[in-house]
Amino acid sequence: MTTTTRRRVGIAGALVGAASAGVAAAALAKRYAVGRIRLRPDTEASEPFGELRGRERTLVTSDGVALHVEVDGPEDAPLTIVLCHGYCLSLESWHYQRKDLRENYRVVVWDQRSHGRSQRARPDDSTIDRLGEDLAEVIEEFVPGPCVLVGHSMGGMTIMALADRHPGLFGDKIRAVALIATSAGKLAELTLGLPAMVSKAVHKVAPSTISMLGKRGALVDRTRHAGSDIAFLMTRYMGFGDSKNVSPTVVDFAESMIRATPTEVFADFYPALMNHDKLSALHVLDPVPTAIVVGDRDWLTPPDHSKAMAAALPKAQLTELPDTSHLLQLERPGMINDALRDLIKRVEE
Repeated sequence: MTTTTRRRVGIAGALVGAASAGVAAAALAKRYAVGRIRLRPDTEASEPFGELRGRERTLVTSDGVALHVEVDGPEDAPLTIVLCHGYCLSLESWHYQRKDLRENYRVVVWDQRSHGRSQRARPDDSTIDRLGEDLAEVIEEFVPGPCVLVGHSMGGMTIMALADRHPGLFGDKIRAVALIATSAGKLAELTLGLPAMVSKAVHKVAPSTISMLGKRGALVDRTRHAGSDIAFLMTRYMGFGDSKNVSPTVVDFAESMIRATPTEVFADFYPALMNHDKLSALHVLDPVPTAIVVGDRDWLTPPDHSKAMAAALPKAQLTELPDTSHLLQLERPGMINDALRDLIKRVEE
């Protein structure tokens, strides 16, 4: 081996060694950061997440998909509250709201198709309009009297699709609506806090990248099921605005729902969310009390999207929660519960 060759090998070895040391140091720093977070006092450590149970039902939709539904609270309550969860979550995401409301109201929670314990749907049937039809069928089957609809993120879009396709339900059957951390459209224009050029590049490659991940979903899922510090940190910083003080148990709970959603489902619904446009359907909600709630640090459905909905619904009450991000029903459950109770009072007056 010549002197020049030995020198090149030595330089290459040094670079590989430095890179390996950098990766190891980053991994160690990450574990240290997560460890410190988990050691903080956790007021929610004993909260029975995932343990609330109601009267379990199954609804087979008109296109043959079995939806998991739970009915909670007194069966003879005069008002039913229907809770519609978000993208890559499940009915468990309404833990605090269900716990608060079920003593006095009939509560219907359901897993949207392909989520939670509901049956997987075909990619062609993974659309917001189809979710609106599912909601119409849930209401027909499990809501005997008047109701209030509550939707978070994709669940809010489901309500908008229902309004677009079944406007006659709003006013008599549906007495009020809460739209929480959601959007009426233009999600493909989100910057996610990135510089404009970077955001544009991300949106350009995202559809093909997510489609590719969906085709290799089983392989991707095998790497997700064990959970990871990275997933914990991403959920903490993307889903919660006051990330320094949020309960690690709550973060773990949210991350477990996201991780339980197959990558193929994430990929199937992504185009539907990006193409969602129901701003013109919002006028259907005008006759009923409507609450719009958003966190001021929400990167996924930013405050501007809630403000656009409020502009289309001048009678609606818009509330922007400080230091709060996308998973606000878990991050600020007391504030969300208060907002829902205020909305319900307007129906009962």
